[in-house]
Amino acid sequence: MLPRRPRDPLQAVRRRSQELKQQVDSLLSESRLKEALEPNKSRDIYQRCIQLKQAIDENKNVLQKLRKADESAPVGNYNQRKEEEQNFLDKLTQQLQALAVTTIREHRTETDVLTDKEEDEDSSEEDEEDEDDDGMEESGGEEEESEEEEEQENESPKQTSRKYIALGDFTAQQVGDLTFKKGEILLVIEKKPDGWWIAKDSKGNEGLIPRTYLEPCDKEEEQATSEEGSEEDARGTTSEAGADQRTDTHCSAVQKAISEMNTVDVLTSMGAIPAGFRPSMLSQLLEEGNQFRASYFLQPELTASQLAFRDLMWDAKTGTIKSRPSRVSLILTLWSCKMIPLPGTSIQVLSRHVRLCLFDGSKVLSNIHTVRATWQPKKPKTWTFSPQVTGILPCLLHGDCFIRSNSSSPDLGILFELGISYIRNSTGERGELSCGWVFLRLFDASGVPIPAKTYELFLNGGTPYEKGVEVDPSVSRRAQGSVFQQMMTMRRQPQLLVKLRSLTQRSRSMLSLLPETLIGGMCYVHLLIFYRQILGDVLLRDRMSLQSTDLISHPMLATFPQLLEQPDVMDALRSSWAERESMLKRSEKRDPECLKATFLLVYHDCAWPLLCSTLLPPLRWAEEESEGARWRAVADFLKQNQEHGGALRALLSPDGAHQPFDLSEQAYDFLGEVRKLSA
Repeated sequence: MLPRRPRDPLQAVRRRSQELKQQVDSLLSESRLKEALEPNKSRDIYQRCIQLKQAIDENKNVLQKLRKADESAPVGNYNQRKEEEQNFLDKLTQQLQALAVTTIREHRTETDVLTDKEEDEDSSEEDEEDEDDDGMEESGGEEEESEEEEEQENESPKQTSRKYIALGDFTAQQVGDLTFKKGEILLVIEKKPDGWWIAKDSKGNEGLIPRTYLEPCDKEEEQATSEEGSEEDARGTTSEAGADQRTDTHCSAVQKAISEMNTVDVLTSMGAIPAGFRPSMLSQLLEEGNQFRASYFLQPELTASQLAFRDLMWDAKTGTIKSRPSRVSLILTLWSCKMIPLPGTSIQVLSRHVRLCLFDGSKVLSNIHTVRATWQPKKPKTWTFSPQVTGILPCLLHGDCFIRSNSSSPDLGILFELGISYIRNSTGERGELSCGWVFLRLFDASGVPIPAKTYELFLNGGTPYEKGVEVDPSVSRRAQGSVFQQMMTMRRQPQLLVKLRSLTQRSRSMLSLLPETLIGGMCYVHLLIFYRQILGDVLLRDRMSLQSTDLISHPMLATFPQLLEQPDVMDALRSSWAERESMLKRSEKRDPECLKATFLLVYHDCAWPLLCSTLLPPLRWAEEESEGARWRAVADFLKQNQEHGGALRALLSPDGAHQPFDLSEQAYDFLGEVRKLSA
C-alpha cells in the first residue's frame, strides 16, 4: 500500500480554516441560546472567543509565511488564493470580535442594574454626607484655586463633586454613557484623565460624559443664587425654577466667553469636533508663501557662489542633464485611513485629504504635497485613495507619491497630516482642521534605511509639537481589561496605512533626473522630467553665454510650474500627452529630441491657453462649484481641440476671451526663479 501523500501547505491552512469556521459557527449558535442557560454562560462564551481568536491568529501566521515554492505541485493563482484565505480568516476574526463585544455589554448591563439597586438603597446616606460636606466648605473659608485642585485630586469622588453646565446635546453612544441636553446642570462626581468624567443629572441618573461638552458653573453666581433661593438650592437639590434661573444666568456668561475664543476652541467646546483636532499646521504653511510649494522646489538650485547650478548639470556624453542620486529616493503608496472620527452636524466637510512633507522633528524640509481622499456613506470613518490614475481622472486622488531628499539629518522622516476642509453651517465660516498626524522616520538609530513594506501608523492628536495628545479620548477609555479587549481597542484607534516601495531600475533612473528635494505624484513624473530636460537644454546648452542673465523667451518654462498648483490643468496636459504619444511611431518614441519637440507642441495647444483663458474660473480649494466649473471648462476645451486638431481655432475665435498679455507668460527669468542654496 502506497503511503499517503502529505497535504500541501496552503491546502493544510485551508483545511484548518474550515475547522475553525465550524467552531465559530457552533459558538455563535450557543450565544443565541444563552438566555436558556445558566447565568455564568456568558463568561464561558467570552473565554472561548479568546481561545478561538488565538487559534485564528496562529493560522494567519502560518499563512503569511507560506511561499509558492513550498508547494509540491504547481498551484494556479497562488497569490489570489492566499489573499482569499487571508480575507476568510479576517472575517472569522470580525465575527468573534462582534460576539465578544456583545457578550461584554450584556454582562455589564446586568451588573449595572444590580449596582443601581444598591445605590438607590444608599441614596439617603449619600445626601446626608453631601450636606455635611457643604457645611464644612462654607465654614472653612476660601482658598487659592491651585490648592483646591491639588486637594480635590487626593480626595474621594464624592468630595470632588462640582456643578457644570452642558454646552450642547449629547446622546449616549455605549452602555454606561449619560444622555443630557444643552443648558442642563450636571454634578461631576469623578474626573478621569482620559477626558470622560462620571456625572449625575438632576434626576439622579449617573454615567460617563465627555469633558468637551462641559463648562464649569461660576462660584460667585452659585453663591448669589443660593442666598436668594431656599436651603435646598444651597445643597444642590434645587427646584426646577431655581435651576432654570441659574441656567439662564450662566448661559449668558458662557456665550460672552465663547465669543472671545477662537473657532477651534468653540467647535471643541460644543462637541462638534474631537478634543484632539487642531488647526492644520501644513495648510497654514502653504498660505504663508511659495517656499513650501512644489513649484518652488521644481526650480534649479544655485551653488554657494551663485555662479552655477547645483542640481542641474550637463552630461556631454548623453546630451542631456546628468542624473543625480539622492539620499532618499522612494515611492510611497497611500492605502487608506481607518477609524477617523466624524465631526458634528454643525459643520459640513468639504474635503478629506492627507498632506505630507519631509520633516526632521522641528522643521519642514520639502514642499507640502496633498492627496485628496474618497469615502463611502456606509463607511464614513474610512478614507481611501486611488493607487492608479489613468485618463482624465484627477491626479489629486493619486495615492502613489515619489519622495526625493538629500538631507543629512539623522531624524529625517515623512510627516503625514490628515485634514478636513469645512464650512460652519451657522456662520458660513471656512477653515481647515487637522484630524491627526503621524511621523514616519526613514532611518533607524544606526542610520540604516527602514525596510520597504506596509506600515500601520497610529495617529496622534494635537500638532507635531504636542506630545501625548489623543485624536479622540473616547476611543481609549475602554483600553483597560483583558488582552482581547485591548486588541479590540487598538483596532478602533485612528490609523493610516502606507506602503514604502523599493525602486526598480527604470523608476530609479527617472527620479534621478528630478531635483534633489521634491515630493509629487507618480502619475505626472514623466511631465516633470520633460520640464527638467528642456530647462537643461535652454540654460546649459542653447544659451549664448553662461554669464548672461537676460530674460529667455520660452512660454513653457515660464508657466509650467503653475501646473503644480492647478492639478486640473496638469490633468488636461497629462491626458493630451497620453493621446498624442499613442500616435507616435516607435522610432519617434526612441528619439529624445522628437519627444521634447512634440511635448512642447502639446503644451502650447493645451496647458498654455488654459492658463491664459478667462473661461477658467479662479481655483478655490475645496469649493465644489468652482472645481466643477473648471472641470467643465477644461473638458470643453479639450473636446474642441480634438475636433479641430489643435488650439489655434479656439485662440483665434471671437467667442474666446483671454487675460491681458503679461510678459511673465512669455519670458522666463531664471535668475528670479532659481533657489538659493538651502542651509
